[in-house]
Amino acid sequence: MSMKEEFSYPEALAELERIALKVEDPSTGIDDIGKYIRQSDELIEKCRKYLRSVREKAEEL
Repeated sequence: MSMKEEFSYPEALAELERIALKVEDPSTGIDDIGKYIRQSDELIEKCRKYLRSVREKAEEL
């Protein structure tokens, strides 16, 4: 998912699941784990922002 693409919550969750599998894989190198953790941190922050905006819209109704 590039910065220019529209955010997709389901796609972000799927990517987080893929990252988790990679991190749990014993063959994944320690340097790669750091990269995956940074990616997951970014995705989690985007998910939180999305969920906050949905909650705010729901509260306005």
